[in-house]
Amino acid sequence: MTDGQHAIDALSFEQRKFPPSASFVATAHTNNRDLFVEADNDYEAFWARQARENVTWSTPWTKVCEWDLPFSEWFVGGTLNVSYNCLDRHVLAGKGEKVAFHWEGEPGDTRTVTYSQLLDEVQRFANVLKSLGVEKGDR
Repeated sequence: MTDGQHAIDALSFEQRKFPPSASFVATAHTNNRDLFVEADNDYEAFWARQARENVTWSTPWTKVCEWDLPFSEWFVGGTLNVSYNCLDRHVLAGKGEKVAFHWEGEPGDTRTVTYSQLLDEVQRFANVLKSLGVEKGDR
């Protein structure tokens, strides 16, 4: 964030809406209009439900969003393990052999990595960092 000395004051509030183009809507990964309506009607309740249903929290959040314009803080008080949410939980749910990502480098240089393979690589790298003395909280 900022130390407050160089903050920009919020001088106006935007009320306009900018709907997506028809081509964007056509290629969206959902056609569930109810999700859009739910988010539009009460975005905090929508994101609270998404956070409860789709994220594993180490410490539950106490407030969905705290506005202190021009800044906001989401899921106040909550803590999570990003690696667990991105990898471990998918492997534990039986999706370890599903593709986590496809990588393409120079022509002909490609790699497909599963969630299990990526989790293994992340754990190995974490052990390298530990062997070098890096500890939780180091930056």
